[in-house]
Amino acid sequence: MAYYLGVDIGATKTLALICDENGNFISDGQSGPGNHETVGLDGMENSIREALTAALTGAQISLDQIQGAGFGIAGYDWYSKEAVMKNVIQKIGVQAPFKMVNDVTLGLLAGTSQGWGIAVVSGTGCNCRGWDREHKREGRVTGYGVSMGEAAGGTELINRTMHYIGYSWTKRLPPTALIPAFIEAVGAKNVEDLIEGYTENIYEINAEFAPLVFQVAEQGDPIAQDLVRWAGAELGEMANAVARQLNFEDLEFEIALIGSMFKAGEALIQPMRQTVHAVAPKANLIPVEVRPALGAILLGIEAGGIALTHQQRDNIKAVFA
Repeated sequence: MAYYLGVDIGATKTLALICDENGNFISDGQSGPGNHETVGLDGMENSIREALTAALTGAQISLDQIQGAGFGIAGYDWYSKEAVMKNVIQKIGVQAPFKMVNDVTLGLLAGTSQGWGIAVVSGTGCNCRGWDREHKREGRVTGYGVSMGEAAGGTELINRTMHYIGYSWTKRLPPTALIPAFIEAVGAKNVEDLIEGYTENIYEINAEFAPLVFQVAEQGDPIAQDLVRWAGAELGEMANAVARQLNFEDLEFEIALIGSMFKAGEALIQPMRQTVHAVAPKANLIPVEVRPALGAILLGIEAGGIALTHQQRDNIKAVFA
């Protein structure tokens, strides 16, 4: 029997999954964070090794029985890191054909019906990647949020929200219900105390406050509604950038919407859709909840030389749902 490996190497945990040639789940193994940007290359290697050992032990097989492996790597943002990432994986002893991608691409593989198109992630931060049908060409943004002018995850939304609260306080903008909502949320005395506490790092106002912006927008506050429209449009612009890189403008394709921000529903998705359809009118925006490790399994099967049919992909997704 042939076995395939998928490893999701994340910022908080590393998960290894093993399936058989039919896509049936065999075993898994978990360890700590593996993002080399925070734990270093040795830490990345140790996390992969620990998760892999647990998965192999559970499957009662040896590493040389793996026929293909897929690795989704948080922090694998630049092609210049390819040799370094390959070296880590080879040190672990993986001999089977393997493929490596940025972890956002795992969401694309798992979240689209046929494993190609675009994935937009909007949670604490934001990112966007795309693959063509043959997995030969990749489109991407930098994934560096505010520092590279990309939005909008919760961090970017709250960053702009605090700008608007400041603008309202200085009368650059009209009054907004965001002010009393945030005052109450952090326990500030008044708007001046709110802004002073935010700028002096007394009040920690971060991405976790994003749902409050959506709540105030839903209650009809024009400034909050403008912020939500801005966030949706910015997410759409990221998708458009990737669509242009891949020449998707005239194609019918899927955009997988991944992450907690999309729980806001159409309030966020509608302005995103409008922005995308101005460039790629046949794009289909699909909110999905995915297990990135499923994408790693699909990548591992692909690395092993198997071209999955649509039905086979659906069957594997159902097993790992």
